[in-house]
Amino acid sequence: MGQLDIGSAQYGDMNSRVADVTIDTQQTDGVTEQKETRWQNSKWTTWFGIYKEIPEVKIAFDMRAVWTIGNGFQADNRTTVILDNITGWGVDTFDSILKNMFIIKRVAGDSFAHIIRGDDGTLLNLKPLDPGSIVTIVNKKGIITGYEQTSKVEGKRPKKFKPQEIFHLTNKRVADEIHGTSDIEALEAIITANKESFSDIRKLMHRYVKPMMKFILDTDDTTKINAFVKKYDETVNKGDNLYLPKGTVEHELIAVPSNATLNPIPWRDHLRNYFFQVVGIPQIILGSSGEFTESTAKIAYLAFEQSVKDEQNYIEAQLWSQLAIRIKLEFPASLKNEMLSDASKDETQGAVQPNDVTAGVGE
Repeated sequence: MGQLDIGSAQYGDMNSRVADVTIDTQQTDGVTEQKETRWQNSKWTTWFGIYKEIPEVKIAFDMRAVWTIGNGFQADNRTTVILDNITGWGVDTFDSILKNMFIIKRVAGDSFAHIIRGDDGTLLNLKPLDPGSIVTIVNKKGIITGYEQTSKVEGKRPKKFKPQEIFHLTNKRVADEIHGTSDIEALEAIITANKESFSDIRKLMHRYVKPMMKFILDTDDTTKINAFVKKYDETVNKGDNLYLPKGTVEHELIAVPSNATLNPIPWRDHLRNYFFQVVGIPQIILGSSGEFTESTAKIAYLAFEQSVKDEQNYIEAQLWSQLAIRIKLEFPASLKNEMLSDASKDETQGAVQPNDVTAGVGE
């Protein structure tokens, strides 16, 4: 028998064996030394699929568009008449086009619309375009010199546009990049984890209704085994009883013992809260009770209000600089005055009242 001497203990070196978490470095998609630099979104179909398939992404982006643009706008009479006659693909309105472009710029990083003007330069229409088909072209100085729309028909030449023919919105453009940044890019890890968790729980709940079984049959005849498999599966699908001759089949439920796995609900709650925190929309906006108290809900709403107004300022500025259209987007409802009023009440209630001083005399 070996000598069990504690002095023979050794220490390991986990720092060299367990890799540290690293974050990949990135370079900007800026201009090059060439005469022109071209950029086309190669991830559009992936991000668009996420937007259409993942409910949290769709409702978050749609609701941001509703709050940013959905309450309408103010403009002078001439501008209002022009914008009221914009129909997009035929049944659009100016509001719906702006919502469309707002959502797509957050999904793809950029959104584009074809500007159609009359002979006198009057704006006649705006037609949203597929961002995955648009090539942005910039010169050596980093200035946009044109756009191309690649055809979905193989072999057909791309359609060229001058800069003044395209209304272009970018999402959170940084440094010298020649395109915007998709919000989904930073959300993909959260989205994947959430979908994975949802699929796991869905499968687990399904197995409660239709559990996995192990059967021991008293035959090795493949034909008889296949016949039993077919009969049992049909019985389960129909929800009927199954009657077997005694001693012909032994069965066992394949199940995970209770309390043998982690409770997935806190993990899913964390992912949901983390997602809406990153996307920048309080859950109270969606009708949920994600915020704990009235005070925290008000603070979250006020922060959300500032971000919405920032988006409104950006859109208003782009409409003026690219289309020579001056509007003022309406904000649905502000809590700023209410919070200032609440703060004033708190200060008043905390101050020393005349009755307090009187009550102390003679005591």
